[in-house]
Amino acid sequence: MKIWRVIVAACALTLALSGCASSVPSAGDGRLSVQVAFYPFQFVAERVGGDAVSVTSLTAPGTEPHDLELAPRQVAALATADLVIFQSGFQPAVDTAVEQAQPARVVDTASFVTMLTATTDGGEQPAEAGTGSKDPHTWLDPTNVVTIAEHVRDALSQARPEQAAAFAANTRRLVADLTNLDAEIKEDLTGCAITPFITSHAAFGYFAARYGLTQVGIRGLEPDVEPSASRIVEVQQVARDNHVTTIFFEALVSPVVAQSMAGDLGLRTDVLDPLEGITADSRGTDYLAVMRANANSLKVANKCS
Repeated sequence: MKIWRVIVAACALTLALSGCASSVPSAGDGRLSVQVAFYPFQFVAERVGGDAVSVTSLTAPGTEPHDLELAPRQVAALATADLVIFQSGFQPAVDTAVEQAQPARVVDTASFVTMLTATTDGGEQPAEAGTGSKDPHTWLDPTNVVTIAEHVRDALSQARPEQAAAFAANTRRLVADLTNLDAEIKEDLTGCAITPFITSHAAFGYFAARYGLTQVGIRGLEPDVEPSASRIVEVQQVARDNHVTTIFFEALVSPVVAQSMAGDLGLRTDVLDPLEGITADSRGTDYLAVMRANANSLKVANKCS
């Protein structure tokens, strides 16, 4: 711990001479430095902060965030940031770095968003202390993103009180966009002939709970843990019993198991994006567009009216 604190302090004091400079805004640009754990929080910070913030994501686009490792320069950037936005319990490296760096302000979404616990069949239930594994994918329910935006607004307003009115106005516009998104998805996913949807990785529990569907994950919460043979048999049976049309996979998770299962069952494959990062292959350029693309894919696959 002492060694890390020395590294952080030394890097923060020598930004102009070291590689740390690439992780924080240039000195004197007048903007607030905001460090975020991964893409959904970047989207919120940029929308709420507008021109008053410089936002850096610790997770590069196309990188699987669950297994993130941080360089010393990234830890140093946390120490000098005006605000850090993360979700404790999701990325252990970020949790450790925040504890070491002691940034001026933090928004830890796990401290105020209602977490769900994943069940063995891929469903969700309210989290209770000491039971099960908490599902970290809170941002896939737009109403949670509204709550996150409001906390980010408050933190930025504390950092820059003279711009509080602008942050509030930006937040109102973002909340309106998220509210419209939520209403559109509800309409798209009304009257579905098929309720379950099968995913390669159980990342969509919040989405399913919000919109009245049932997630069936081939894998559990961890995308890199291979499913057992018995789990594959269980999921295949769910597909048969419910006349499932499509097996979904993700861009950052190997599609081999999903494609193999779809082939065995004579089903289609398609992509559901857990929105852990935006790349050139994403079906949209921001959170709102990709969420709409996810809803459209499910509307088709689940035969929603």
